[in-house]
Amino acid sequence: MLDGKPGPYSDSELEDIATNCTEKGDAARKVEREMTKRLSAMAMSHRVGETFDAMVTGVTPKGTFVRVLQPHMEGLLVQGGQGLLVGDRLSRETNAD
Repeated sequence: MLDGKPGPYSDSELEDIATNCTEKGDAARKVEREMTKRLSAMAMSHRVGETFDAMVTGVTPKGTFVRVLQPHMEGLLVQGGQGLLVGDRLSRETNAD
């Protein structure tokens, strides 16, 4: 372009290339999230019933999502999510029944 010559791609072609790159990146992130969930489930399968310190990362009609601090993982809070807000911290001591 500095030489005054046209670029190798038209604006339309660049837009198509950018769209394709975005779609491929989105698909890769989706696979990465799915694999992370599967690995976390396998790694934690022997710890079902334990309690962990966590932080609320999302509240939706589907449920309350948390990030466990140690070991690092994310998931859906199965019990006790009513009334929690994003950013709330949960600890073993306050959730022990």
